[in-house]
Amino acid sequence: MDVQTHKAAFDALLERHAPLMAAAIEAVQTRRSWSPYKDSPSSKIHGAEKPEAGRKAFETQRGKPFRLDQPGIIGRVGNEISPYTNEALGIDYPRSDPGALIAAAQTAMDDWREVAPRARIALCCEMSHRLYERNFEMAHGIMHVTGQSYTQAFSGSGPNALDRGIEALAYAAKAMADVPESATWHRTFGREDVALEKTYRLVPRGIGLVICCASFPTWNAYPAMFASLATGNAVIVKPHPIAILPMAIVVQTCRQVLADYGLDPNLVTLATDTLDAPVAQSFIDHPAVQIIDFTGSPRYGSHLERTVTGKLLFTETAGVNSVVLQSAQNLAETARAIARAASLFSAQMCTSPQTVYIPKDGIVADGAHASFDDVAQALVAAIDEIANDPAMAAGIMGAVQAQASVDLVKRLEHSLDATPGARVLRSAQPYAHPDFPKARTLTPLVVAVDPSHQALYAEEHFGPILFLIAAEDGDKAVAEAAGLARERGAISSYLYATDEDFIDRSVGAYERVGANLSINLHGAMWINFAAAYSDYHVTGLNPAGNACLADLAFVAGRFRIVQRRRPMAQAHGMDGQQ
Repeated sequence: MDVQTHKAAFDALLERHAPLMAAAIEAVQTRRSWSPYKDSPSSKIHGAEKPEAGRKAFETQRGKPFRLDQPGIIGRVGNEISPYTNEALGIDYPRSDPGALIAAAQTAMDDWREVAPRARIALCCEMSHRLYERNFEMAHGIMHVTGQSYTQAFSGSGPNALDRGIEALAYAAKAMADVPESATWHRTFGREDVALEKTYRLVPRGIGLVICCASFPTWNAYPAMFASLATGNAVIVKPHPIAILPMAIVVQTCRQVLADYGLDPNLVTLATDTLDAPVAQSFIDHPAVQIIDFTGSPRYGSHLERTVTGKLLFTETAGVNSVVLQSAQNLAETARAIARAASLFSAQMCTSPQTVYIPKDGIVADGAHASFDDVAQALVAAIDEIANDPAMAAGIMGAVQAQASVDLVKRLEHSLDATPGARVLRSAQPYAHPDFPKARTLTPLVVAVDPSHQALYAEEHFGPILFLIAAEDGDKAVAEAAGLARERGAISSYLYATDEDFIDRSVGAYERVGANLSINLHGAMWINFAAAYSDYHVTGLNPAGNACLADLAFVAGRFRIVQRRRPMAQAHGMDGQQ
């Protein structure tokens, strides 16, 4: 790296992104609503040209090799199927030898560690800016590998995900700024005055491996990538085999930024694989890989938590997210809020509710008594309102990413015929997508059960399923919901009640099991929306994951501190001889 050649460009970069980082740091300290990005794809915001250019960029890429020049290429892979068209995207990607990627990352880190922390952060900000510029292209890519609706792909996997990345940068800046570059130290030992000059050096931990999930690849990848890069580490990105395109775009963009500023692009590389020949473990086992960020299934996540030793491991998996509906000011409004959350992206989100606890003797709603069946029918009606409107369903439910999720829901529905006491209140049926007649769609299955059916509902079912549980009463409902969070994990929990005493005695149960709680949320905001800079996502206190997006703990361990010290006179060459 020739620093002098690029000094002017670095200075301009630092000046350009300094206000963004100052605002991000202020936002995480105040927890206020803030974002440098617009999360609506409206042409009124972006103009008419950007949406069309993004669509064309995606369509042009289809059926062609993805251009990514990186070390150790030994073949090509790619077999992504769009859940909207049920057709292959026809894109293949380079497959690199793991050893070659690791060696290249180690070499790239030699110069990267010498770049000042604030310059590394500014470069990550530039990566984020350029990714935002490609967000219309990214939205189509996300849509056709995950099944997210176009609007959700643009916002949730674009600006909302980038916000999480910027948030991690803010914490990285705070963590690194907490360590002074040098200090002077004086103390008297007996009659001797000792004066030392001490220097502190931030040293990166090692190569970071980012293992992405299939359904929301960017949302967890951005904070992991930026946290590692900002603290001086190289990053190898391992996308899910059925959702490579979004992360290929990310890696391509980041590599271009690095090259533009005279840095080794091999700081960021892509490790592709197939379902039949996974490659993650070869990276995990390598001693140079010291940081592992994993998002995905609870089974593999728990395996990593049991087996990875001597390295940093950050996991987010999933759990059984519960709603307790003890009483309601407005039953229709409450049912609509729950139904929207249960329908969003066909319940393929880590914050999707799966169980709704309702007292078996009913609740007080709208100032009157509502039976269990009254509440259940209100929830079914709210889901039907979405499912029966194809345009609304397309915007909210999108498509089901994998046929395996459809099969899972259907198997469960068929098995209920042999489950005494379980009632199917709403069958899982596809809706007709107005734009993609071949889209793989499925509206929620709604089942009424009681606590004796816990084996049925006390595990994550990755697909549109909603269990309505006839609890003994509100307090027992909270106790079981909290117990499920403790034993199976929960990322988001929801509580609806008009009784403040009940709410007060319930919150402690959720806090003790590390379950984030939303109380009486209604209206335009999705109840499972998580706001970067304000909402802490995952607590690390239950099986849904061991890390939080984002806090100081998410970044601080990615670098270590090495010090040196010597007498001040020698340090300044005042003694004349060594």
